[in-house]
Amino acid sequence: MKITALRHALSLLLAISFVLCMLWGLASPMSLHMHRAWEQMLPGFHMGSPIGMLIGLVEAYLYGWYIAVIFVPLYNFFNRQKTV
Repeated sequence: MKITALRHALSLLLAISFVLCMLWGLASPMSLHMHRAWEQMLPGFHMGSPIGMLIGLVEAYLYGWYIAVIFVPLYNFFNRQKTV
């Protein structure tokens, strides 16, 4: 498995999910918001602050890179073919 493709796919998945959650937060009542969970996972993120939201978006994207960097070598290690 190649790390580059998975890195970009995971990063975009998390960034898009973050943006959709922020849009949902703007359109829904406070009782349905997810910003408290995002604030715990993304240091520097604060709902309503443009800089805080940008920090959250960048961190969400970087988490995708982090997951790929850890996952791909583990996957390749456990998926290698044994030759007889």
